[in-house]
Amino acid sequence: MKIEALNKADNSNSVQNTVIKGIKDLINYKNLEPGEKLPSERMLSEKFGVSRSIIREAIQKLEFYGLLTSKPQSGTFVANIGIIALNGMIEDIIRLSDPSFKSLVETRILLELKTVRLAALRRTEEDLTLIKQALSAYTEKVLDGKDAVQEDLLFHLAIAKASGNSTMNTFMLMITPEIITNFEKYHVCNDNQAKLGIKEHEAIFKAIKEQEPQLAKKKMKEHFKELYKYCYNL
Repeated sequence: MKIEALNKADNSNSVQNTVIKGIKDLINYKNLEPGEKLPSERMLSEKFGVSRSIIREAIQKLEFYGLLTSKPQSGTFVANIGIIALNGMIEDIIRLSDPSFKSLVETRILLELKTVRLAALRRTEEDLTLIKQALSAYTEKVLDGKDAVQEDLLFHLAIAKASGNSTMNTFMLMITPEIITNFEKYHVCNDNQAKLGIKEHEAIFKAIKEQEPQLAKKKMKEHFKELYKYCYNL
């Protein structure tokens, strides 16, 4: 299967999805069992007519969903999952569309109401230091009249890390770049909201520091009130 035309197209998602479908077809055609090895990146690159970086990205995506596993110096292998489930999951992955800003906001709010509660219960002194540093960086930028979207999100990522839940932390890391892009695109926060954000961040930090999970959740909910309203008025 040659896809040179797609390789030159602007829509890298289409190229990646075509490669993913090609990998699925290859697994089925060769009747590869769990634990069996896929052809090398070089061979897949030549077979599909795309660059090795595109092959690598497609493999990494399938690894993320647990369908492939890569071993250093050994290669890429089919994960321990039945072929029917593997085919169904790959079809679902191909159908996934880029998330809307609204869905990103909803996901972020749901995650952070959980992470902030866990952070209040589990935070360490090191976690508090990181959260405080992010809060200080945000405050400094806002008071200087500068854009502080990235510092804002670093504050929230520090809270996710303090939750002690690596899965939630990973999800936050995944959606953060897209959130930054959309914040800048839609100009979500004005100066007044940014300054109000300082007080809200301080209240969240205080609740985490004093290990009051319900209060931390309440303060985070209040912090997201304007963002949630903005999202549904888009």
